Amino acid sequence: MSGFVVIAGLLTLAVLIALLYPLLRKREGLPESWRAAGIAGLLILVGGAALYPTWSNFKWHEPQPAADSPEAMVGRLARRLERQPDDIDGWLRLGRSYGVLGQHELSARAYQRADTLAKGKNPEALMGLAEALVVSEKSDLGSRAGRLFEQALELDGASVKALFYSAFAARHRNELPLARERFERLLTANPPEEVARIISEQISEIDALSRMVGDGAAAPTSGGTAMAAAAPATQAAPAAAAVTVPLRVTVSASVADKAAAGAPLFVLARIPGQRGPPLAARRLDARFPQEVDLLSTDAMIAGTGFAAGQELEIEARIANGGGASSRSGDPFGVIRVTAGSKQRAAIEINQLKP
Repeated sequence: MSGFVVIAGLLTLAVLIALLYPLLRKREGLPESWRAAGIAGLLILVGGAALYPTWSNFKWHEPQPAADSPEAMVGRLARRLERQPDDIDGWLRLGRSYGVLGQHELSARAYQRADTLAKGKNPEALMGLAEALVVSEKSDLGSRAGRLFEQALELDGASVKALFYSAFAARHRNELPLARERFERLLTANPPEEVARIISEQISEIDALSRMVGDGAAAPTSGGTAMAAAAPATQAAPAAAAVTVPLRVTVSASVADKAAAGAPLFVLARIPGQRGPPLAARRLDARFPQEVDLLSTDAMIAGTGFAAGQELEIEARIANGGGASSRSGDPFGVIRVTAGSKQRAAIEINQLKP
């Protein structure tokens, strides 16, 4: 900052000389304009000193980072890379440093530079760029970030990070067998208990979704047959024993044009606020309005389902991708009901999946 002040002072002096010299120069028949010179010089000095702190973006009242602070060290690294722009390791280090400081857009730029220098052959650059794009919400696993993680996994099949993110990317693309295989590989890496629990939940959900898709393909599209993967004893139970959630599904005009032609309708029941596979599900034709009786015997996993009087969250979703898992842009609607109610609950599809 001191160097900047010196340069600014010299420039101000140059301006003063340029403006005051004509006023102070002796000219034939004219007096020297000392008063005008003094007023002009004072205005320049005082005006510049007052306006610069107001209009500049320099944080005058904030302490500058110490020479050994993380910010200062990152700044020195960035300046060095301006002089040595072909240093791949330096750009990778800068990307990691910006990520630690929470400056994810700058982190993405640094990793992008490293990836360009490596011509797409450096797994760390690919993963760092993808992660920075996800965190800064510039991309998601369904678009560029997902493709970058796939590239990184091709280059380094042993990378746990690449395997983790690419498993979720495959899940996002509805490539359920591939996603399941990758999650299984992750479990063999002995992850922490909390991470292992999340991975196991993903595997269970994929298994349930796979069964639902398989049953839905064989079921009549009129919607009369349940898409359950329940145990034989449950399937053989009399209909009178089933608990019913009667629904009337409609679609709002504001999202009707967002539904893909021929896309199926999924009606799901969950415990409010609980993640994982739905308690029950139906796969139907997307025609509206439509009356649906969701049954406790529409359970996706044997021994689940719901009981009379249980509070449920019901989701009706048009699956534009054709698969059971949701995708960004899918039209959907959600309501809460009590299982076993005799009154038909109205659920309107009026939102889009983020």
